[in-house]
Amino acid sequence: MSDKCLSLFTDGACRGNPGNGGAGAVLVGKDGEVVGTAKRFLGHCTNNIAEYQALLLGLEEALGRGATTISIYLDSELLVRQIQGIYRVKNPILKPLMADIRALLDRFKTWQVAHVPRNENAIADQLANEAIDEALKKQ
Repeated sequence: MSDKCLSLFTDGACRGNPGNGGAGAVLVGKDGEVVGTAKRFLGHCTNNIAEYQALLLGLEEALGRGATTISIYLDSELLVRQIQGIYRVKNPILKPLMADIRALLDRFKTWQVAHVPRNENAIADQLANEAIDEALKKQ
């Protein structure tokens, strides 16, 4: 069986900090084609929680699509450095979310994470904001 390699771009959005939050994720195949997207309204949260939840959403989506190798691209330098172990997760609300992220990462054969500029993460950002907009329209 060959490895299924995907690239994952995720972003969390928050209207206010804290405020209404959304998560967006984009999965890209080797050929550069978008193979899947996901978005979720998060309710009232902080920007950091939205970033973490977006990554969880994307990792779950990648595993659901059979990915064995994942390259993760985030515009949150803080989250990238926390995953890499350069920064510690001090916030008690974020610690269990990081444990969930690590548990999902352990399910991949290999993974890597890198920081990208915001403009290279536009689709994930758009999805996160759509999740907020769609939820607020229903209220």
